[in-house]
Amino acid sequence: MLSPALIPFVIFLLGACGVGGVLLAAFYPWVAAGSALDRQIELISASGVGAARQGGAADDSRRKRSVQDTLREAEEKQKAKAKKRNKPSLMARLRQADLGWTRNTYFLICFATGVALALYILGAVGLGTLPAVAFGISGGLLFPHLYVNFRRKRRFKRFSDEFPNAVDVIVRGIKSGLPLVDCLKIVAVEAREPVKGEFKTLVEDQTLGMPLDEAVQRLPERVPVSEASFFAIVIAIQSRTGGNLSEALGNLSRVLRERKKMQSKIKAMSAEAKASSAIIGGLPFVVIGLVYLTSPAYIALLFTTVIGNFVLAACGIWMFIGVLVIRKMINFDF
Repeated sequence: MLSPALIPFVIFLLGACGVGGVLLAAFYPWVAAGSALDRQIELISASGVGAARQGGAADDSRRKRSVQDTLREAEEKQKAKAKKRNKPSLMARLRQADLGWTRNTYFLICFATGVALALYILGAVGLGTLPAVAFGISGGLLFPHLYVNFRRKRRFKRFSDEFPNAVDVIVRGIKSGLPLVDCLKIVAVEAREPVKGEFKTLVEDQTLGMPLDEAVQRLPERVPVSEASFFAIVIAIQSRTGGNLSEALGNLSRVLRERKKMQSKIKAMSAEAKASSAIIGGLPFVVIGLVYLTSPAYIALLFTTVIGNFVLAACGIWMFIGVLVIRKMINFDF
């Protein structure tokens, strides 16, 4: 059991975590949103136009127009799908996280997490029933949500790291004379997860009678990353305009690897800003803890008076806004 003097401070910390968790769960799609559609189209345009420059001048002009039409249609489709990707359904998020949970299983885990947290707050911390229920609800909504997002991001990162190798395998197979479908089957067998599983699904869709370009278009829906969108656009361009597919995919592989290098450089350059933001965000809590240890009666006014509660609420809101602003400043889309 905590001493009565520490209870107000613990209530403040738990309240801040609970409110922050609810706000994060509610506004996470907006915070994490961001589409790089324009950059995708520009990068793929270079590959598509390069692949279309085969044959005479009339053929070249016709293919360029066809490439532009394909890119325009792809951009419209990508923008329409991006709205859904920014806030995917629960089952889509579970599948993207490679979790075999059903909807009922997810809600059961949320309920169990909330009950466990409420019992911990009620028993170990010693707060009342109402605060325990409030923190239990917040934790039940937040922690499973964060766990699923963590699994999704980790899976997407592994896909992005492995995908350029898969594209290289396809390029080498096409140059050696293999059909594109056979190259995709090789990737579905030899690549690492999660690329292996996604290409296996792609091959199964094509085997069941779905056109190859439509089967590839479903890849960015299952794995909403830029690399999958690039690949789908290149295949769509090649299926409509023809041209040298190995050259287009070779350009795509080079673009993906250059993007990876740029990401690493930006990550290193923004490390200082991220560390500074973490220090600035954690400094108020450290100061409150130190002041509470040295002058508990002085800092207790923030928790025991109405004006102090308003000050805490205003500071929490401004801190949350500041964290979002810093996040947008150091978060780069690719």
